[in-house]
Amino acid sequence: MITAGIITVSDKGSRGEREDISGREIRKLLEGISVKVVDYEIIPDEKDIIIDKLLEYADRKNLDLIVTTGGTGVSPRDVTPDATLEVIEKEIQGMSEAMRRESAAATPHAMISRAVTGVRKNSLIINLPGSPKGATENLVVVLPALRHAIEKIKGDESECGA
Repeated sequence: MITAGIITVSDKGSRGEREDISGREIRKLLEGISVKVVDYEIIPDEKDIIIDKLLEYADRKNLDLIVTTGGTGVSPRDVTPDATLEVIEKEIQGMSEAMRRESAAATPHAMISRAVTGVRKNSLIINLPGSPKGATENLVVVLPALRHAIEKIKGDESECGA
């Protein structure tokens, strides 16, 4: 079973001023493919807090999958990709590119996404947009490759094309 944590990055959400629909929708999608969501938090758009939470989920809790939602754009408070780049050991550009490509078909705003996907230790980290629609549409794009990616991260040596 894949274990996962969801981190919603939102100043308003962390203050209780906005309902976290994106986090709820991400949970629903993941649980629908038998991923066990074991951690979920709403934190403010603060780079150090995001880094600490990513390290906690990857290094101490050893979660297979860490999904963030929010803070992937270009506004001054959007620092989720910056924090993610500081903690990952390998970037998986193909997943991020696939999400942007599919999103761009629906909205030109996808072009300003700075979302990052990568690996820290045995954890796959995926940044998603903050909007419920954007978060779910982007996650759906990478779901077909999710299990295989996590198996490889964990050391599976079987042939990829087998």
